[in-house]
Amino acid sequence: MNSNNLLQAAVFLVVLLAAAVPVSRYITRVMDGSSRIVRLGGPIERFFYRLAGVDANAEMNWKHYALATIAFNVLGTIFTYGLLRVQQWLPGNPQQFGPMTVDSAFNTAVSFATNTNWQDYTPEATVSYLTQMLGLATHNFLSAATGIVVVIALIRGFARHTAQTIGNFWVDLTRVTMYVLVPMSVIVAAVLMSQGVIQNMKTYEDVPVLQATTYSAPKLDAQGNAVKDAKGNPVMVDTPVTKQTIAMGPVASQEAIKMLGTNGGGFFNANSAHPFENPTPFSNFVQIFSILIIPAALCLVFGNMVMDRKQGIAVLAVMTIAFAAAVVTEVGAEQAGNPLFSTLHVDQSASQLQAGGNMEGKETRFGIAQTGIFTVATTVASCGAVDAMHDSLTPIGGLVPMLSMQLGEVIFGGVGSGMYGMLVFALLAVFVAGLMIGRTPEYVGKKIESFEMKMVSIVILLTPLLVLVGTSVAVLTAAGKAGIANPGPHGFSEILYAFSSAANNNGSAFAGLSVNTPFYNWMTAIAMWFGRFGTIVPVLAIAGSLAAKKRVAVTSGTMPTHGPLFVVLLLGTVLLVGALTYVPALALGPAVEHLMMIAGH
Repeated sequence: MNSNNLLQAAVFLVVLLAAAVPVSRYITRVMDGSSRIVRLGGPIERFFYRLAGVDANAEMNWKHYALATIAFNVLGTIFTYGLLRVQQWLPGNPQQFGPMTVDSAFNTAVSFATNTNWQDYTPEATVSYLTQMLGLATHNFLSAATGIVVVIALIRGFARHTAQTIGNFWVDLTRVTMYVLVPMSVIVAAVLMSQGVIQNMKTYEDVPVLQATTYSAPKLDAQGNAVKDAKGNPVMVDTPVTKQTIAMGPVASQEAIKMLGTNGGGFFNANSAHPFENPTPFSNFVQIFSILIIPAALCLVFGNMVMDRKQGIAVLAVMTIAFAAAVVTEVGAEQAGNPLFSTLHVDQSASQLQAGGNMEGKETRFGIAQTGIFTVATTVASCGAVDAMHDSLTPIGGLVPMLSMQLGEVIFGGVGSGMYGMLVFALLAVFVAGLMIGRTPEYVGKKIESFEMKMVSIVILLTPLLVLVGTSVAVLTAAGKAGIANPGPHGFSEILYAFSSAANNNGSAFAGLSVNTPFYNWMTAIAMWFGRFGTIVPVLAIAGSLAAKKRVAVTSGTMPTHGPLFVVLLLGTVLLVGALTYVPALALGPAVEHLMMIAGH
């Protein structure tokens, strides 16, 4: 970790935290209806409500809010599944792509509905423009909005007292989409286009290559089978390559919400490593910033809505400290490189002429520092976009993003989901502190009792259950092991990463694992669905329970939850729960790989 790397990380954090303040104020005013833009958009809002038969003035209890959330996303999943299955008959398909298979279409529909955007297919060779825009990009907005409205409902639970309602799901969803996600996406898309991200509806273009080449391949018959000679050997034919097909498409518009909504699904298979999605170091900076700006702002929205800004600052401090530690570890591991190369007298030090370190799988236009920051940002948030090949990271470099997901992606986290996950950990932290001093735990003026702790237990334990059970089934079955290209500890790491990514709704992958099979499509779809909505329902139950409670007066025995002591307690709770849950599994994968690397194997 050199001074250049530290400076880049420090500049990014300063810009992020400075921008989070005005964004948080704007989101707060949008959600309480006091913003001028809400008043201007009122006629459009009311038109949508009348069209959908929604009473905007009728609020919901937590059960109705949860039912609306689940029903809305179930319908969205069914719609997208159908779109993927019939895209060959629809317009907006200049490449004439056929339908996805049943298992792949189901996996993709669940993936985008749950804000995971796990892609086991090559987008530019599989999905039409219409499907990209009407199905996948629409989910990018609505799944992100779902996460935000859930955390807003939870915050209302803290802010209200003796109330039976936590808001109106349809109003919250409409306002977040219209006034937050759409305007911010327009701005980010314009910035990305200025950097060279493409935005068009052209058919794919064939261009001549600069130097024609020839390769040998088996000759195929009309049925696609290899033709063999009298001895049974395949007949080889020389095939000249004189042109290259360049994929086109409406990329910038999808790229903006992909990042702002912590979605992560790329228009191209290379995702944000592709020059048409992420052409310059500045566009890379903008994309990292876009991933984290709304999650960072939501911490301060929490403080604004509970009328105690220090509460939001404390949560933001925990996330920032953990993020900075992860970036230092990630960039340091990648900058150090592989000690085996040093034994071969390969210079891995950084200089004006070379980046140094482990540059395998990375883009030279970004270098190790920006790649490391991106890798941490995309996995501490439930984004999953990548600007490098995570499978090529060093063992410690791969452990950092894996553990970031396994902690529940509460270090900033996805839009909404990271914040409500961190608030759940805050409830656990005050409960543990209350046990230590023999007092009923309190947080933001609300007593934390048995019902809340039961829901907290479900939220915290469900995702590890999905990850560890899914990984166990995969390594014990032939269908699971069939996808492994690298046997041994790294193959185990690939499977553990896949289920950590799916259950935590991240979407990134160690790409050495072949997951486009019925086994992985069904297994990861289950993990994605229950990892998302299996936690949203108990979070809303907590919101309803807290909203109904009276506010407790602060006394001399009340533990402050906005000072340095609570920051340390909350951070320790997050790390301790993650360590106790996943250390045995991590020891079998990245830890063994690291020991093998330094031992020269």
